[in-house]
Amino acid sequence: MAARAPVVDRARRTGFRMRSVIECQRALAAALRAAGIESSELDARLLVAHALGVDRVALALQHDRLLTASEDDAVARLARRRLAREPIARILEHKEFWSLPLRVSAATLVPRPETETVVEAALATIDQSGPRDRALRIADLGTGSGALLLALLSELPNAYGVGSDLSVDALIVARDNARRLGISRAAFLATNMAAALRGPFDLIVSNPPYVVSAAIATLAPEVRDFDPLVALDGGTDGLTCYRAIAAGVPPLLASDGALVVELGIGQSETVAALFAAAGLAPSTPQPDLNGVPRALVARIGS
Repeated sequence: MAARAPVVDRARRTGFRMRSVIECQRALAAALRAAGIESSELDARLLVAHALGVDRVALALQHDRLLTASEDDAVARLARRRLAREPIARILEHKEFWSLPLRVSAATLVPRPETETVVEAALATIDQSGPRDRALRIADLGTGSGALLLALLSELPNAYGVGSDLSVDALIVARDNARRLGISRAAFLATNMAAALRGPFDLIVSNPPYVVSAAIATLAPEVRDFDPLVALDGGTDGLTCYRAIAAGVPPLLASDGALVVELGIGQSETVAALFAAAGLAPSTPQPDLNGVPRALVARIGS
């Protein structure tokens, strides 16, 4: 972080003091760009808006206004955090997922766009077997911020869901997100994956930790330094939690129920084989927008 301090100081001297909102935004974007942050323009706009306590429209309307000293200081504090590679969602303390505004904290992953592939695959599976407004029981293993569970409950009006997580702090965030969204059909349980759950469930979903332990040091700093290790580390081969899912989920599924899990890059065949050995019948994985096999659906084998 010390190496980046001159960038912040230079940005403050040349871009923030006695400048307009738009000049401040441009100076911050330049500082972020110089630090190698690709989303510099967007991040600068979001950070300035957050520092000023306004939305995007209000920010544009006051772009010629000069910053006050306190506003300048607020922008500088946020700039230092982003230049230290803290993710923008952690600075803002929220992230949109499936069009839902979700609070995040140090105890939770920041929900990622590719994880929406799991929601899409799960809903497609539900649609194949009946109407969305029927009564359903859903479980989300390793729920974190509650992203998967709450996205599904927002689409399934008569479904009831339970989210499990080892982290009590993560469960507090998930419960708060459910409350903020007005979703009362969710419960949250501190347990390891499916260990304390009782079926049957019509749908079980999970975005488990799947990064190989030795590869964590190579991840982008936004992930490596800020995501909770317990939500990343999948063990020596990245498959520890998939083995737990394969062992624990089949007895919990209804006869026509389905399991949908997120996959890491290159894991589709291995995870499918684990599930098949446990008596599940995996389907062809659904790719994310980058073409990576991302969501694997499995049912009770015949």
